[in-house]
Amino acid sequence: MSIRRTTKAARGAVAMASAVGLALVVAGCGGGDGGAKASDGDKPPARSTAPKDSGPGTPAADSDKVIGEMKGPDGVVVTLHSVVRDSGGFVTVNGTVTNRGTRAFNAIDWRSNETELRSRSSISGATLVDKAGKKRYLVLRDTNGECLCTTGLSGLMPGASRPVFAQFPAPPAKVTEVDFQLPTLPPASVRITD
Repeated sequence: MSIRRTTKAARGAVAMASAVGLALVVAGCGGGDGGAKASDGDKPPARSTAPKDSGPGTPAADSDKVIGEMKGPDGVVVTLHSVVRDSGGFVTVNGTVTNRGTRAFNAIDWRSNETELRSRSSISGATLVDKAGKKRYLVLRDTNGECLCTTGLSGLMPGASRPVFAQFPAPPAKVTEVDFQLPTLPPASVRITD
């Protein structure tokens, strides 16, 4: 009888250890916050700096600050809120796209020309231009070829807004002013903050 109890207890311990291990794996891989910045003020890793996409009509986290604005065709407006240099060697641009037009907006024209990208509605065609250094910086990609930028940007209805972001390699530290560009929109000159 004691062997039976020991075996039963061992199975329970293995099941518990498996459940705890699985929970840790899911928590580590899931990034359940959608990449939003950590609430304790620490900077998250490069891949997880994407703003949480809480759906249409939700402005970017720092939407009260406006450092630039780009007006495009059909009433589309991109308002830039921050361009921040991280010690990890990249720059993150945050903004809000608003559809002030009369028909739904899809960001098909804002994607890059690369064929291996999966997302067809993204801002992967965005660039940062250092005019003084005569260099253009493209949106960073992850190991799967996906841009480190807002994706799935389609069906933005009239009057709706959505937060957008894009990450770029950081220009040299002495470069503090760049042009942010999106296809079909005029560029916006912005300052990089640390």
